[in-house]
Amino acid sequence: MTLFKDVRSPLSYWRPYSMKSNLSRRVAALQPSATLAMAAKAKELKAAGRVIYDLSLGEPDFNTPEHIRKAALDAMDAGYTHYTVASGLPALKEAVAKHYTAKHGLNYTAANITITNGAKHALHNIFTVLIDEGEEVIIPAPYWVSYAELVKLAGGVPVIVSTTQENNFKLTAEQLRDACSEKTKCLLLCSPSNPTGSMYSGEELGQLADVVLEKDLWVVSDEIYENLIYGDNRFVSFATVRPGLEERTVLVNGVSKTYAMTGWRIGWSMAPAAVAKKMASLQSQETSNPCSISQYAAIAALEGSQQCVADMLAEFAKRRDFCAQRIAEIDGLSCPVMGGAFYAFINISKHLGRKYGDKMIETDTDWCLELLEKKGVAMVMGSAFGAPGYARASYATSMENLEKAFEKIEEFLS
Repeated sequence: MTLFKDVRSPLSYWRPYSMKSNLSRRVAALQPSATLAMAAKAKELKAAGRVIYDLSLGEPDFNTPEHIRKAALDAMDAGYTHYTVASGLPALKEAVAKHYTAKHGLNYTAANITITNGAKHALHNIFTVLIDEGEEVIIPAPYWVSYAELVKLAGGVPVIVSTTQENNFKLTAEQLRDACSEKTKCLLLCSPSNPTGSMYSGEELGQLADVVLEKDLWVVSDEIYENLIYGDNRFVSFATVRPGLEERTVLVNGVSKTYAMTGWRIGWSMAPAAVAKKMASLQSQETSNPCSISQYAAIAALEGSQQCVADMLAEFAKRRDFCAQRIAEIDGLSCPVMGGAFYAFINISKHLGRKYGDKMIETDTDWCLELLEKKGVAMVMGSAFGAPGYARASYATSMENLEKAFEKIEEFLS
Protein backbone atom coordinates (compact mmCIF):
# COMPACT_ATOMS: atom_id res chain seq x y z
CA MET A 1 0.00 0.00 0.00
CA THR A 2 1.28 3.52 -0.88
CA LEU A 3 1.11 5.77 2.16
CA PHE A 4 2.35 8.99 0.48
CA LYS A 5 2.12 10.13 -3.09
CA ASP A 6 3.61 13.39 -4.35
CA VAL A 7 4.12 14.00 -8.05
CA ARG A 8 6.72 16.68 -7.32
CA SER A 9 10.37 15.68 -7.24
CA PRO A 10 12.19 15.98 -3.91
CA LEU A 11 14.15 18.92 -5.35
CA SER A 12 11.06 20.87 -6.40
CA TYR A 13 9.45 20.13 -3.05
CA TRP A 14 12.30 21.44 -0.94
CA ARG A 15 13.53 24.34 -3.02
CA PRO A 16 11.04 27.04 -1.83
CA TYR A 17 11.71 26.28 1.84
CA SER A 18 15.45 26.05 1.32
CA MET A 19 15.67 29.42 -0.41
CA LYS A 20 13.61 31.18 2.24
CA SER A 21 15.70 29.97 5.15
CA ASN A 22 19.09 30.07 3.48
CA LEU A 23 20.53 33.11 5.29
CA SER A 24 19.79 34.79 8.59
CA ARG A 25 18.61 38.39 8.44
CA ARG A 26 21.71 39.57 10.29
CA VAL A 27 24.15 37.94 7.90
CA ALA A 28 22.11 38.90 4.84
CA ALA A 29 22.39 42.57 5.89
CA LEU A 30 26.13 42.33 6.60
CA GLN A 31 28.32 44.62 4.50
CA PRO A 32 31.78 43.42 3.40
CA SER A 33 34.88 45.24 4.65
CA ALA A 34 35.63 48.08 2.23
CA THR A 35 39.30 48.17 3.20
CA LEU A 36 39.76 44.47 2.41
CA ALA A 37 37.73 44.85 -0.78
CA MET A 38 39.96 47.68 -2.05
CA ALA A 39 43.08 45.74 -1.09
CA ALA A 40 41.78 42.69 -2.96
CA LYS A 41 41.07 44.82 -6.05
CA ALA A 42 44.58 46.27 -5.90
CA LYS A 43 46.10 42.79 -5.66
CA GLU A 44 43.98 41.62 -8.58
CA LEU A 45 45.29 44.45 -10.78
CA LYS A 46 48.83 43.84 -9.60
CA ALA A 47 48.55 40.15 -10.50
CA ALA A 48 47.41 41.23 -13.98
CA GLY A 49 50.69 43.09 -14.44
CA ARG A 50 49.69 46.63 -13.37
CA VAL A 51 51.98 48.78 -11.23
CA ILE A 52 49.93 49.47 -8.10
CA TYR A 53 50.65 51.86 -5.23
CA ASP A 54 48.61 50.36 -2.42
CA LEU A 55 47.60 52.76 0.36
CA SER A 56 44.51 50.78 1.35
CA LEU A 57 45.42 48.45 4.21
CA GLY A 58 46.23 49.45 7.77
CA GLU A 59 49.09 46.98 8.06
CA PRO A 60 52.69 47.87 9.01
CA ASP A 61 55.07 47.05 6.16
CA PHE A 62 57.82 46.01 8.58
CA ASN A 63 58.59 42.40 9.37
CA THR A 64 57.77 41.18 12.88
CA PRO A 65 60.90 41.88 15.00
CA GLU A 66 63.41 39.06 15.25
CA HIS A 67 63.18 38.43 19.00
CA ILE A 68 59.42 37.93 18.67
CA ARG A 69 59.81 35.51 15.77
CA LYS A 70 62.45 33.61 17.76
CA ALA A 71 60.06 33.27 20.72
CA ALA A 72 57.56 31.59 18.39
CA LEU A 73 60.20 29.14 17.15
CA ASP A 74 61.29 28.40 20.71
CA ALA A 75 57.67 27.73 21.68
CA MET A 76 57.26 25.25 18.85
CA ASP A 77 60.53 23.51 19.71
CA ALA A 78 59.38 23.25 23.34
CA GLY A 79 56.16 21.55 22.24
CA TYR A 80 53.80 24.41 23.11
CA THR A 81 51.58 23.51 20.18
CA HIS A 82 48.48 22.32 22.02
CA TYR A 83 45.34 23.89 23.45
CA THR A 84 45.74 26.61 26.03
CA VAL A 85 43.09 27.95 28.40
CA ALA A 86 40.30 29.22 26.13
CA SER A 87 40.69 32.80 27.33
CA GLY A 88 44.46 32.79 26.89
CA LEU A 89 47.73 31.87 28.56
CA PRO A 90 48.03 33.08 32.17
CA ALA A 91 51.55 34.32 31.38
CA LEU A 92 50.25 36.50 28.53
CA LYS A 93 47.44 37.85 30.69
CA GLU A 94 50.04 38.74 33.33
CA ALA A 95 52.16 40.53 30.71
CA VAL A 96 49.15 42.54 29.54
CA ALA A 97 48.20 43.43 33.13
CA LYS A 98 51.77 44.56 33.91
CA HIS A 99 51.79 46.76 30.82
CA TYR A 100 48.60 48.58 31.82
CA THR A 101 49.68 48.92 35.43
CA ALA A 102 53.08 50.34 34.52
CA LYS A 103 51.89 52.62 31.73
CA HIS A 104 48.45 53.73 32.88
CA GLY A 105 48.17 52.86 36.57
CA LEU A 106 45.24 50.51 35.95
CA ASN A 107 45.23 47.55 38.32
CA TYR A 108 43.96 44.79 36.07
CA THR A 109 44.52 41.11 36.88
CA ALA A 110 44.12 37.94 34.84
CA ALA A 111 40.45 37.87 35.88
CA ASN A 112 39.84 41.05 33.85
CA ILE A 113 41.62 39.95 30.66
CA THR A 114 40.52 37.84 27.70
CA ILE A 115 43.10 37.04 25.01
CA THR A 116 41.43 36.93 21.60
CA ASN A 117 42.04 36.15 17.93
CA GLY A 118 42.88 39.77 17.19
CA ALA A 119 41.22 42.97 18.39
CA LYS A 120 38.31 42.52 15.98
CA HIS A 121 37.43 39.26 17.74
CA ALA A 122 37.59 41.08 21.08
CA LEU A 123 35.01 43.56 19.80
CA HIS A 124 32.75 40.72 18.69
CA ASN A 125 32.98 39.18 22.17
CA ILE A 126 32.21 42.50 23.85
CA PHE A 127 29.13 43.37 21.81
CA THR A 128 27.76 39.84 22.03
CA VAL A 129 28.08 39.89 25.83
CA LEU A 130 26.95 43.48 26.48
CA ILE A 131 24.27 44.23 23.87
CA ASP A 132 20.71 42.91 23.82
CA GLU A 133 18.43 43.07 20.80
CA GLY A 134 17.58 46.66 19.91
CA GLU A 135 19.98 48.35 22.32
CA GLU A 136 21.94 51.26 20.89
CA VAL A 137 25.68 51.84 20.57
CA ILE A 138 26.82 55.40 19.84
CA ILE A 139 29.63 55.50 17.27
CA PRO A 140 31.27 58.79 16.22
CA ALA A 141 31.84 59.07 12.47
CA PRO A 142 34.25 58.68 10.75
CA TYR A 143 34.58 55.19 12.24
CA TRP A 144 36.44 51.98 11.41
CA VAL A 145 34.46 50.02 8.84
CA SER A 146 33.79 46.97 11.06
CA TYR A 147 32.33 48.77 14.09
CA ALA A 148 28.76 49.20 12.90
CA GLU A 149 28.62 45.74 11.35
CA LEU A 150 29.82 44.05 14.56
CA VAL A 151 27.18 45.92 16.56
CA LYS A 152 24.45 44.82 14.13
CA LEU A 153 25.64 41.20 14.23
CA ALA A 154 25.15 41.29 18.00
CA GLY A 155 21.56 42.51 17.53
CA GLY A 156 22.38 46.07 18.49
CA VAL A 157 21.62 49.33 16.70
CA PRO A 158 24.59 51.54 15.72
CA VAL A 159 23.78 55.21 16.25
CA ILE A 160 26.17 57.16 14.04
CA VAL A 161 27.05 60.69 15.16
CA SER A 162 28.83 62.74 12.51
CA THR A 163 31.80 64.85 13.60
CA THR A 164 33.55 67.60 11.63
CA GLN A 165 37.00 68.18 10.22
CA GLU A 166 36.96 71.61 11.88
CA ASN A 167 36.85 69.81 15.25
CA ASN A 168 39.45 67.28 14.09
CA PHE A 169 36.69 64.65 13.86
CA LYS A 170 36.19 64.40 17.62
CA LEU A 171 32.89 63.80 19.39
CA THR A 172 31.85 66.52 21.83
CA ALA A 173 30.08 66.04 25.16
CA GLU A 174 27.06 67.92 23.79
CA GLN A 175 26.81 65.62 20.78
CA LEU A 176 27.05 62.56 23.01
CA ARG A 177 24.33 63.82 25.35
CA ASP A 178 22.03 64.67 22.45
CA ALA A 179 22.53 61.21 20.88
CA CYS A 180 21.51 59.32 24.02
CA SER A 181 18.08 57.73 24.28
CA GLU A 182 16.37 55.28 26.61
CA LYS A 183 17.85 52.46 24.52
CA THR A 184 21.46 53.70 24.61
CA LYS A 185 23.72 51.08 26.18
CA CYS A 186 27.22 51.95 25.08
CA LEU A 187 29.64 54.48 23.60
CA LEU A 188 32.37 53.23 21.26
CA LEU A 189 35.57 55.28 20.97
CA CYS A 190 38.82 54.87 19.04
CA SER A 191 41.74 57.12 19.95
CA PRO A 192 44.03 57.52 18.06
CA SER A 193 41.48 57.09 15.34
CA ASN A 194 41.21 54.80 12.40
CA PRO A 195 40.56 56.34 9.84
CA THR A 196 41.44 59.95 10.74
CA GLY A 197 44.57 59.75 12.91
CA SER A 198 43.03 62.28 15.31
CA MET A 199 43.17 61.67 19.06
CA TYR A 200 41.41 62.93 22.17
CA SER A 201 43.18 64.79 24.94
CA GLY A 202 42.67 63.79 28.56
CA GLU A 203 40.45 66.84 29.06
CA GLU A 204 38.26 65.93 26.06
CA LEU A 205 37.91 62.35 27.28
CA GLY A 206 37.00 63.66 30.73
CA GLN A 207 34.15 65.72 29.28
CA LEU A 208 32.80 62.64 27.50
CA ALA A 209 33.24 60.61 30.69
CA ASP A 210 31.03 63.05 32.61
CA VAL A 211 28.18 62.30 30.18
CA VAL A 212 28.92 58.56 30.36
CA LEU A 213 28.56 58.66 34.15
CA GLU A 214 25.47 60.87 33.97
CA LYS A 215 23.73 58.59 31.46
CA ASP A 216 24.96 55.31 33.02
CA LEU A 217 26.61 54.05 29.83
CA TRP A 218 29.16 51.40 29.06
CA VAL A 219 32.23 52.47 27.07
CA VAL A 220 34.23 50.35 24.65
CA SER A 221 37.59 52.05 24.11
CA ASP A 222 39.60 50.75 21.15
CA GLU A 223 43.21 51.60 22.04
CA ILE A 224 44.99 49.50 19.41
CA TYR A 225 47.09 52.50 18.26
CA GLU A 226 48.17 53.67 21.72
CA ASN A 227 51.89 53.32 20.94
CA LEU A 228 51.75 55.11 17.59
CA ILE A 229 51.69 58.73 18.80
CA TYR A 230 53.43 61.72 17.20
CA GLY A 231 54.88 65.01 18.38
CA ASP A 232 53.75 66.37 21.72
CA ASN A 233 50.57 64.30 21.81
CA ARG A 234 50.06 62.14 24.88
CA PHE A 235 47.93 59.02 24.91
CA VAL A 236 45.36 58.78 27.72
CA SER A 237 43.46 55.55 28.39
CA PHE A 238 39.74 56.27 28.79
CA ALA A 239 39.36 54.26 32.00
CA THR A 240 41.78 56.60 33.83
CA VAL A 241 40.11 59.99 33.33
CA ARG A 242 37.42 59.77 36.04
CA PRO A 243 36.92 57.64 39.17
CA GLY A 244 34.49 54.77 38.62
CA LEU A 245 35.14 54.33 34.90
CA GLU A 246 36.95 50.99 35.26
CA GLU A 247 33.63 49.42 36.31
CA ARG A 248 31.92 50.51 33.07
CA THR A 249 34.76 50.47 30.52
CA VAL A 250 36.05 47.68 28.30
CA LEU A 251 39.46 48.36 26.77
CA VAL A 252 40.55 46.72 23.51
CA ASN A 253 44.14 46.36 22.36
CA GLY A 254 46.57 43.93 20.75
CA VAL A 255 49.99 43.41 19.19
CA SER A 256 49.05 43.83 15.50
CA LYS A 257 49.87 47.50 14.91
CA THR A 258 52.56 48.18 17.52
CA TYR A 259 54.74 45.15 16.75
CA ALA A 260 53.89 44.54 13.05
CA MET A 261 52.08 41.31 14.01
CA THR A 262 48.85 41.59 12.00
CA GLY A 263 48.96 37.98 10.82
CA TRP A 264 49.62 36.52 14.28
CA ARG A 265 46.03 37.39 15.35
CA ILE A 266 46.47 38.27 19.01
CA GLY A 267 44.36 40.91 20.70
CA TRP A 268 42.78 41.28 24.12
CA SER A 269 40.08 42.99 26.11
CA MET A 270 40.17 44.28 29.68
CA ALA A 271 36.84 44.43 31.46
CA PRO A 272 35.19 44.10 34.87
CA ALA A 273 35.72 40.51 36.03
CA ALA A 274 32.06 39.47 35.63
CA VAL A 275 32.03 40.67 32.02
CA ALA A 276 35.41 39.10 31.27
CA LYS A 277 34.15 35.78 32.63
CA LYS A 278 31.19 35.81 30.22
CA MET A 279 33.44 36.71 27.30
CA ALA A 280 35.69 33.78 28.18
CA SER A 281 32.66 31.47 28.22
CA LEU A 282 31.54 32.78 24.83
CA GLN A 283 35.01 32.31 23.38
CA SER A 284 35.26 28.77 24.73
CA GLN A 285 32.18 27.87 22.68
CA GLU A 286 33.04 29.80 19.52
CA THR A 287 36.79 29.54 18.90
CA SER A 288 38.53 27.97 21.92
CA ASN A 289 41.94 29.51 22.53
CA PRO A 290 43.88 31.86 20.25
CA CYS A 291 46.92 30.31 18.53
CA SER A 292 49.28 29.00 21.21
CA ILE A 293 52.43 29.91 19.24
CA SER A 294 51.20 33.45 18.65
CA GLN A 295 50.52 33.87 22.36
CA TYR A 296 54.12 33.04 23.24
CA ALA A 297 55.28 35.49 20.58
CA ALA A 298 53.02 38.16 22.11
CA ILE A 299 54.60 37.61 25.54
CA ALA A 300 58.01 38.27 23.99
CA ALA A 301 56.65 41.40 22.31
CA LEU A 302 55.33 42.87 25.57
CA GLU A 303 58.21 41.79 27.83
CA GLY A 304 61.14 42.24 25.42
CA SER A 305 63.01 45.33 24.25
CA GLN A 306 60.77 48.10 22.97
CA GLN A 307 63.46 49.57 20.72
CA CYS A 308 61.74 47.97 17.73
CA VAL A 309 58.63 50.01 18.50
CA ALA A 310 60.63 53.23 18.72
CA ASP A 311 62.35 52.47 15.41
CA MET A 312 59.08 51.78 13.58
CA LEU A 313 57.46 54.86 15.13
CA ALA A 314 60.32 57.07 13.93
CA GLU A 315 59.82 55.83 10.37
CA PHE A 316 56.05 56.28 10.59
CA ALA A 317 56.61 59.86 11.79
CA LYS A 318 58.69 60.66 8.70
CA ARG A 319 55.98 59.27 6.45
CA ARG A 320 53.28 61.15 8.33
CA ASP A 321 55.15 64.43 7.88
CA PHE A 322 55.66 63.70 4.19
CA CYS A 323 51.95 62.96 3.66
CA ALA A 324 50.90 66.12 5.50
CA GLN A 325 53.26 68.19 3.33
CA ARG A 326 52.12 66.64 0.03
CA ILE A 327 48.43 66.96 0.88
CA ALA A 328 48.94 70.65 1.69
CA GLU A 329 50.77 71.16 -1.61
CA ILE A 330 48.00 69.72 -3.80
CA ASP A 331 45.26 72.23 -4.60
CA GLY A 332 41.87 71.34 -3.14
CA LEU A 333 43.04 68.65 -0.70
CA SER A 334 43.15 68.86 3.09
CA CYS A 335 43.18 66.54 6.10
CA PRO A 336 42.90 66.73 9.89
CA VAL A 337 45.93 66.76 12.15
CA MET A 338 47.35 63.24 12.34
CA GLY A 339 48.14 62.84 16.03
CA GLY A 340 48.54 59.08 15.92
CA ALA A 341 47.97 55.81 14.01
CA PHE A 342 49.14 55.71 10.37
CA TYR A 343 46.34 57.17 8.27
CA ALA A 344 45.70 60.37 6.35
CA PHE A 345 41.97 61.06 5.96
CA ILE A 346 41.95 63.30 2.91
CA ASN A 347 39.14 65.72 2.07
CA ILE A 348 38.55 65.27 -1.68
CA SER A 349 35.14 66.97 -1.82
CA LYS A 350 36.42 69.87 -3.97
CA HIS A 351 37.37 67.35 -6.64
CA LEU A 352 33.97 65.68 -6.88
CA GLY A 353 31.21 66.65 -9.27
CA ARG A 354 33.62 67.14 -12.16
CA LYS A 355 34.85 65.26 -15.20
CA TYR A 356 37.99 63.16 -15.28
CA GLY A 357 38.60 62.74 -18.99
CA ASP A 358 35.16 62.04 -20.37
CA LYS A 359 33.84 60.53 -17.12
CA MET A 360 31.82 62.47 -14.53
CA ILE A 361 32.81 61.58 -10.95
CA GLU A 362 30.22 62.44 -8.31
CA THR A 363 31.07 60.26 -5.29
CA ASP A 364 34.13 59.37 -3.25
CA THR A 365 33.62 55.70 -4.18
CA ASP A 366 33.73 56.48 -7.90
CA TRP A 367 36.73 58.76 -7.31
CA CYS A 368 38.73 56.02 -5.54
CA LEU A 369 37.85 53.44 -8.18
CA GLU A 370 38.81 55.82 -11.00
CA LEU A 371 42.08 56.70 -9.27
CA LEU A 372 42.90 53.00 -8.97
CA GLU A 373 41.95 52.28 -12.57
CA LYS A 374 43.67 55.27 -14.17
CA LYS A 375 46.72 55.80 -11.94
CA GLY A 376 47.12 52.58 -9.96
CA VAL A 377 46.73 54.20 -6.52
CA ALA A 378 44.55 52.29 -4.04
CA MET A 379 42.83 54.23 -1.26
CA VAL A 380 39.59 53.58 0.61
CA MET A 381 36.50 55.72 0.09
CA GLY A 382 35.45 57.85 3.05
CA SER A 383 31.81 56.78 2.75
CA ALA A 384 32.87 53.32 3.99
CA PHE A 385 33.86 55.07 7.23
CA GLY A 386 30.65 57.09 7.44
CA ALA A 387 32.22 60.23 5.93
CA PRO A 388 31.39 60.82 2.24
CA GLY A 389 33.72 63.18 0.39
CA TYR A 390 36.92 61.77 1.89
CA ALA A 391 39.48 59.07 1.08
CA ARG A 392 41.72 57.23 3.53
CA ALA A 393 45.38 56.72 2.66
CA SER A 394 47.47 54.42 4.84
CA TYR A 395 51.10 55.47 5.17
CA ALA A 396 52.07 52.09 6.60
CA THR A 397 54.07 51.59 3.42
CA SER A 398 57.48 52.58 2.08
CA MET A 399 58.46 56.18 1.46
CA GLU A 400 59.15 55.28 -2.16
CA ASN A 401 55.60 53.97 -2.52
CA LEU A 402 54.20 57.14 -0.93
CA GLU A 403 56.24 59.43 -3.17
CA LYS A 404 55.05 57.66 -6.31
CA ALA A 405 51.45 57.49 -5.07
CA PHE A 406 51.23 61.24 -4.44
CA GLU A 407 52.82 61.96 -7.81
CA LYS A 408 50.04 59.90 -9.39
CA ILE A 409 47.34 61.56 -7.27
CA GLU A 410 48.57 64.99 -8.37
CA GLU A 411 48.56 63.86 -12.01
CA PHE A 412 45.05 62.49 -11.61
CA LEU A 413 43.68 65.72 -10.17
CA SER A 414 45.33 67.94 -12.81
